[in-house]
Amino acid sequence: KEEIITDRRMGLIRILTPVKVDGSVDDTRTQSFMGETQLMTQAGPLPVHTEIEANNLEEALAAFPEAIQKAVEKMMTELQEMRRQEASRIVVPGQNPGKIEMP
Repeated sequence: KEEIITDRRMGLIRILTPVKVDGSVDDTRTQSFMGETQLMTQAGPLPVHTEIEANNLEEALAAFPEAIQKAVEKMMTELQEMRRQEASRIVVPGQNPGKIEMP
């Protein structure tokens, strides 16, 4: 079962409640909380999703800003790594990789 809680400004929290096959709530398993927001970039909105470690909605609301911040930091680190890997693959014609050439 899924519920969405939003302030319609900063983002939303999805509450994922485990259910049994008959549709009743499964109290033997814990709810999960997912935070979602968007960052505005030059290329348009960039969605950010992350799991929020919490036992209830109140804790999830309190943890939302930090969880989103960590997700953004992780995304930026991954983007920098992808850029670094891509830059190391660039081959310029006429240059011998690995050799120092004197002018």
